[in-house]
Amino acid sequence: METSTTRQREPSAIGATSARPPPTLTARRGTRTTSSAGTSSSPEGRWLASDLAASKAHCTVAIWNQPRFSSGEHGDDVDIEPFWQALYAAGADVVVNGHDHDYERFKPQTPAGEVDVEKGIREFVVGTGGTPLGAFGPSEPNSEIRVSVTQGVLKLTLRPQGYDWQFIPTTGSFSDSGSAPCH
Repeated sequence: METSTTRQREPSAIGATSARPPPTLTARRGTRTTSSAGTSSSPEGRWLASDLAASKAHCTVAIWNQPRFSSGEHGDDVDIEPFWQALYAAGADVVVNGHDHDYERFKPQTPAGEVDVEKGIREFVVGTGGTPLGAFGPSEPNSEIRVSVTQGVLKLTLRPQGYDWQFIPTTGSFSDSGSAPCH
């Protein structure tokens, strides 16, 4: 993976105050080329551990291509589990992936795929921009909603104490939205 960025966003509400630092968006661009790329000792794993250790944010979102969990064409990517383990241990809130050409939202869960409403990571698979949409296989456990008939974008709003999501269709009429607190 070639570049990394960490962005912090100030609360958007006028007069908003918080004793906690602003939310953090953690992203890394690139392509995994070997199965060891998802390990904690890989360059990506070391970068993620360092980035998470340096963060004081209350709300953390991580973004990369391959989903850990997916009911889509490519399915689950178990090589990603070490990243999920690091994010889970650090109290991350959301992971956004693409790869599969569909939209799927999961309940907050552990790296092993068990529901965890207290500390779990909510995953969004959003591969709905531009290319033909794919078909789903059997529904993965904890999949809350999945759609492959509408292209669109995910609007994710990070707040000091929580986050909001909204799937905005560019074709069709499907939409999805909600809110959740950060850990």
